[in-house]
Amino acid sequence: MSQDYLVTDATTLDGERVDVEIRDGTVEAVREAGDADPDAFEECDTFGADGRLVTPPLIEPHIHLDATLTAGDPQWNESGTLAEGIDVWADRKQALTKEDVKARATETIEWLVSHGITRVRTHADTTEASLVGVEALLELREELDVVDLQVVAFPQDGVFTAPEHEDLLREAVEMGVDVIGGIPHNEHTREDGVKGVTTAVDLAERHGRPLDLHIDETDDPGSRFTEVLASEALKRDIGERTTASHTTAMHSYPNAYAGKVVSLLAESGVSVVTNPPDNSVLQGRYDDYPRRRGHTRIDQLREAGVTVGIGHDSVVDPWYHYGVGDQLDAAFVLLHYAHMSGRDDVGALWEMLTEANADVVGVGDEYGLEEDTEGSLVVYDARSPFDALRKRAPRLRVVKGGQEVARTDPATHTVTRGGDVRDVSYDRP
Repeated sequence: MSQDYLVTDATTLDGERVDVEIRDGTVEAVREAGDADPDAFEECDTFGADGRLVTPPLIEPHIHLDATLTAGDPQWNESGTLAEGIDVWADRKQALTKEDVKARATETIEWLVSHGITRVRTHADTTEASLVGVEALLELREELDVVDLQVVAFPQDGVFTAPEHEDLLREAVEMGVDVIGGIPHNEHTREDGVKGVTTAVDLAERHGRPLDLHIDETDDPGSRFTEVLASEALKRDIGERTTASHTTAMHSYPNAYAGKVVSLLAESGVSVVTNPPDNSVLQGRYDDYPRRRGHTRIDQLREAGVTVGIGHDSVVDPWYHYGVGDQLDAAFVLLHYAHMSGRDDVGALWEMLTEANADVVGVGDEYGLEEDTEGSLVVYDARSPFDALRKRAPRLRVVKGGQEVARTDPATHTVTRGGDVRDVSYDRP
């Protein structure tokens, strides 16, 4: 199958009109629009973008594919809390089979790819006694070529909340997971939470793996494990391969303490992933009024130089009943509840979706849309970054390594008024 592809007359995030030439799965050239030779691509796919937006492929740095598509099974999360979600999942995971996990995960991956996502970091619960979810996702990692899959060993119920959990975490590492995870705020005590962080860091160092911990995902300002992770990463010089996911308690920290944590994260090089769909509904559940938004301090983190990525987190599971696996939906939620609705915020949101997420999952220099980068891209049914976010525009073409892996042909939007049929495309005049 050919790994050559040509996109003509596309608009980049910087507003340039370009032709993108992909040869042998690599971007060979990005030329001024009109300078490419379509005749040289007669035996492979070409797409005329007609000025539509093109970006590098999107990345999902935080999702739970073992739990996806289980919302309402065996029951719904009626309180909407993180705690009830964990309880519902505890019941559901008793019935997990490898076939069940692979079928649900594969369907969700198809959704992700249709939305331009070709790299995925998924967490896999290691407190399920058979580790069937870990096994299933590791198999999918080897079987699927439409996405590059990273699997995180994630002790959902805590490492020290049951005698067998630490052994299960270590067994998952030996099975070949890509990343070491943790959830220190879900341990029974502060001391066990700190031990949970250091255990994860020790494992990561011993096995040469990155770290990605669910950490301080609570409204409790007394939950302070992010500082422990950042301190350990700084001491061991592993910040560039360490991620603090959620960090929602930072929203409720006193400002003086929050400033200390932000500075420590910046100094250590630890990245942060915010997960807007889940945390917009999970946080503030114990508040009367006013109710906290409960997201992390994105503006202060970015101003300090911390890499902040965007994850979707859950898709139709006990923690978030909605979603179609679209990163633009996650960014759309974020721009509202993080007050990132200004015109100048558009560039920041796209930087988080692309370059920051690439840094989080450790893609390296092959990511981007320039010569010698991986031959992967997304063309949107929108002519600007702003409109792509505003409309959550369909992904007209998704290309991975020079091969088209998804395409969307949007339905025509029409409205009849007074007998006249008019097109309504949601484009701005």
